[in-house]
Amino acid sequence: KEESRGNEDHVNIIRDYRSKIETELSSICDGILRLLDTRLIPSASSGDSKVFYLKMKGDYHRYLAEFKTGVERKEAAESTLSAYKAAQDIAVAELALTHPIRLGLALNFSVFYYEILNSPDHACNLAKQVCISCYVC
Repeated sequence: KEESRGNEDHVNIIRDYRSKIETELSSICDGILRLLDTRLIPSASSGDSKVFYLKMKGDYHRYLAEFKTGVERKEAAESTLSAYKAAQDIAVAELALTHPIRLGLALNFSVFYYEILNSPDHACNLAKQVCISCYVC
């Protein structure tokens, strides 16, 4: 909006501030991802803790994918998909269909398909599949 008004000074301030915020967000996400990879995921022993931490890993990669661009966005999206798939594999094997962590994973996975991969059909199908599975139980 500021660009269309010709407010170049405002545009530059906004860009600088956005860059500062994105750098800060990257740092926070990277720190949490390091903690997950070095401590939390390796020490998880139960199915629900493994799924929870892998879901969390996918979530933080998804947060990065929300504002990164180009190759960095692609890498963050691939890491998100990998973490969510790993969590899903364990959830299917070890958690009940109605387990809250499994349902949260399905919800976040569908958000990923919708928001990051721009695949609303896949997102809706995943959500619908989970709802139908829970209804049958």
